[in-house]
Amino acid sequence: MAKKKVRVTKKTTEVPGQLLINGISPKIPNKFFLVAGDAEGMTPLNAFDNGLIAAGVGNTNLIKLSSILPPNSKQIKPFKLPLGSLIPVAYASKVSTQTDEVISAAVAVAIPKDSNLNGLIMEYSAAGHKEEIEKIVRNMAAEGMRVRGYAVKEIKSIAATHRVKKIGAAYAAVVLWW
Repeated sequence: MAKKKVRVTKKTTEVPGQLLINGISPKIPNKFFLVAGDAEGMTPLNAFDNGLIAAGVGNTNLIKLSSILPPNSKQIKPFKLPLGSLIPVAYASKVSTQTDEVISAAVAVAIPKDSNLNGLIMEYSAAGHKEEIEKIVRNMAAEGMRVRGYAVKEIKSIAATHRVKKIGAAYAAVVLWW
């Protein structure tokens, strides 16, 4: 029996305000906001979960992303996310059980001058104060844009810090939305 050859083609069509691939419109987020939180917990997972709650994303299903901000994205104010919803997010977190350790998590968003280009999100967490962790993540975002050859319009960042009592967590994220 002869094998039947299958030819796969990808047809991309531009419709004002949307891109169609094989007649399907991929839903690309075009808004973002920054959140951060810190907390203690009974276990490392509880501390992490409590940090999510403190940041306002604890009652959702987070879909961890790599670090690309879609073109033409606009920053919006954080809002109460629908319970149980699937949320695209790039985040940094740090959990520690070392009493009195200071831990921090930070994210930075590099926005290109050319709004038709993608932006870049960087995440970083470590032991240390939020000012030093935030400075590192901002430099990471600037470096990523430099490597891409993109001129930077601005870099936005947020960080959380926590001094561990028993089991602590710090969390920072960029939430993408439509």
